[in-house]
Amino acid sequence: MPNRYDANTRAKAIRLVREHRGDYPTEYAAITAVAGRLGMTAETLRKWIRRAEVDEGKAPGTSTAESVQVRELKRKNRELE
Repeated sequence: MPNRYDANTRAKAIRLVREHRGDYPTEYAAITAVAGRLGMTAETLRKWIRRAEVDEGKAPGTSTAESVQVRELKRKNRELE
């Protein structure tokens, strides 16, 4: 499935939520407001924020770089088999 939003749009959406998080009673309220303004679903934006937190080391999980490395190693392993 192709990416519907480019990297700049993702970065802008994440930045807006972080900047305006204090203007709303909850983080999800900020996510919903920003997502509505940018024409995306709140769940999409929530996932982007979660991924950014993992990549920045602020939340536990597998980073994007680690995921890419694992996929590449699995591909190489299939070729060797």
